[in-house]
Amino acid sequence: MSDLIKCMDAVNELNKTHGVKQRGGKMYTQVVHRMEAFRRHFGISCGVNTSVLVDDGQRVVIKAIITNADGIQIGSGMAEEIRGQGHVNQTSALENAETSAIGRALSSIGLAGGEYASANEIDAVSRKEEAKKDPAPVPVPTATEVAKKETPKEITEEVRKAQLFMGEVNAKLPNLKLFTAVKEYMANPWVKENMKNAELHAPELYKMIRDRFVLRVNQVKVAGE
Repeated sequence: MSDLIKCMDAVNELNKTHGVKQRGGKMYTQVVHRMEAFRRHFGISCGVNTSVLVDDGQRVVIKAIITNADGIQIGSGMAEEIRGQGHVNQTSALENAETSAIGRALSSIGLAGGEYASANEIDAVSRKEEAKKDPAPVPVPTATEVAKKETPKEITEEVRKAQLFMGEVNAKLPNLKLFTAVKEYMANPWVKENMKNAELHAPELYKMIRDRFVLRVNQVKVAGE
């Protein structure tokens, strides 16, 4: 408990030195600074794990949980983003939602550093209101998706392989806590083979898997390695 109190004090100090002014003049401490403080005080004894609840091509919903050294959940947060709404969500809705969810999870254990909502979420309020008025257009099917509908027997096996691989990556990455472990996993011949298959036969899945790798690399770097 004393470590948490010290971390809360550190985040409050960061709010004074690194806080970003939001609408209304209130200050907000960005997730990256709060994560740095979290790792500085807890090392790798506590975990921050995320999972994708919804990713249907229009909405992305992410849940983040924080666990203590015994693996018991002590905090959580959720975030939703609309693909295509706002500059960041044109290409990085998944990462945007995950950052917001982590920010809310940190806030749930007292590491808010000012406003409870993350910077992305504060900005997202207006974006989501606009989305209700002007829904995001239905995504245009890729050539692979069209081909899948027209000749499913020719590509089902490859696409299914990519889907299974994505499930394996989503399950594996949260357990890789070190930068070296993530890099070794990415360099595995089996992973490379599956990435190539996904790129050729399921480009949308390939992009999502690639983004997950990039995000995890950045997360473990923030953790201190």
